[in-house]
Amino acid sequence: MQSPKVLIADPISPRGVEELSREGALEVIVQQGPTQSELIAMIPEFSALVVRSETKVTSDVLRAGAKLRVVGRAGVGVDNVDVETATRRGVIVMNAPGGNTISTAEHAFSLLLCAARKLPQADAMVRHGKWSRKEFQGVELYNKSLGIIGMGRIGSELSRRAIAFGMRVLAFDPYLAATRARALQVELVDSLGDLLREADFITLHTPLTPETHHLLNARRLRETKRGVRIINCARGGLIDEIALVDALRSGHVAAAALDVFETEPLPIDSPLRELPNLVLTPHLGASTAEAQESVGIEIAESIRSALLEGTIRNAVNMPNLDAKTLAIIGPHLRFGERLGRFLSQLAPKRVDHLNINYSGKVNEVDTTAITRSVLKGFLQKAGGIEVNEVNAPAYAESLGLKVTETRLSALGDYTDLLELSVTAEGKNVAVAGAFFGATPRIVSVNSRPVEARPQGVVLVLENTDRPGIVGRVGTLLGDHGVNIATMSLSRNEAGGTALTVLNLDTVPNEELLSLLRSSEDIHAAQVIQL
Repeated sequence: MQSPKVLIADPISPRGVEELSREGALEVIVQQGPTQSELIAMIPEFSALVVRSETKVTSDVLRAGAKLRVVGRAGVGVDNVDVETATRRGVIVMNAPGGNTISTAEHAFSLLLCAARKLPQADAMVRHGKWSRKEFQGVELYNKSLGIIGMGRIGSELSRRAIAFGMRVLAFDPYLAATRARALQVELVDSLGDLLREADFITLHTPLTPETHHLLNARRLRETKRGVRIINCARGGLIDEIALVDALRSGHVAAAALDVFETEPLPIDSPLRELPNLVLTPHLGASTAEAQESVGIEIAESIRSALLEGTIRNAVNMPNLDAKTLAIIGPHLRFGERLGRFLSQLAPKRVDHLNINYSGKVNEVDTTAITRSVLKGFLQKAGGIEVNEVNAPAYAESLGLKVTETRLSALGDYTDLLELSVTAEGKNVAVAGAFFGATPRIVSVNSRPVEARPQGVVLVLENTDRPGIVGRVGTLLGDHGVNIATMSLSRNEAGGTALTVLNLDTVPNEELLSLLRSSEDIHAAQVIQL
């Protein structure tokens, strides 16, 4: 029987290649830097593909991979992999989430020092035979304020280094618990604006999502202190590069240092190349011998396990389960993820405690994988697509989110019930779901009985129980071209507060939501997208 073939298209550490080749169980081919056309021509004969950030695993590559079972990204981000197409084609996408944390944090801190002391510019001047000290006067880090946007693994490591240099660290992360902030000895600010106005240095460590794209745009850059210095080692696209160019030219931003860019490699004609107060590095955050060896070995071990044993780990689009177990609890995994996503949009951003309650027959199986799926759905709003079933518990811990499980073996109204609840801002927010045969349904929101489909667009209204409200809501939705698929009503008492849950065919626009919220009888209107 022919051994599965693995193509290594980007450089990984020799130890990683050795691990893949061990015992000759896999046939490993190293061909680095193929063009898209070359990769599409080669890929049909391979069962696994290993890349870093250089090679793009597009939908065309995935469709050409007739035998392809695994794509391994030797690093954290999978921006260069079409995960949606891979999932549809049954291709597992794996990453190496833990290997480059220290490397990236150290690189960000190096750029922080470069922005403060103009080290690359001074080096270039001396190499060109000049000796001028006055134009390279820098600033000290001591007693300065560092604003960290995003306090995950890398942001937390960077904060420790900054504190050691005597810096005051401000942290903006809507999902970071206050207890975790105190443990890290950082000051948690309530808004991004507060951080921008106070920080002498700003560094970004968030995933790139629709919410964080151009997080630092022209308007927000104007909110910063004049003379601020900005560092980005996270993702290209977090900063509006054109706006940054203008701010650097005007002197409002004194200096910046970028390791990542919206287009990589950085175009030759990019105006970023012309700025003397900007330090540029070619995506070197994970480029240390230690990090590359770590991620190379990590991804090699994961690919071997998947191809030779059928065991899945470090997957971004599939739970870590063997095929037999997955067949049994697969529906619970998908349902748990959707309930987690539902709750994350219903609850306040900053949550201290998440409880997952299992009752009924679901207690007869190991619920660890279900809990991880719930966490994945709940945390992806904060962490983006990099949060998966593998790293979700660690990500929750980094945010200071306490996760508990409770169990009720006795059967209640439902054969299986999964209830999620969070404590946030002094109140409890909850959602529960159950299966009706093979069909999942949301059966409770904030302890109110409802029945809604856990898919598509869901509109949750809290309103006064008064005649005509349902008709008014239906008319408003209809006038704006939004069709109601299903509706569920619940109230605590006649004339009290009612809960209305609607499955909609399309997403209501802001104008419609404003009209709903402006009604004195509607106390809250929340759109949930699943």
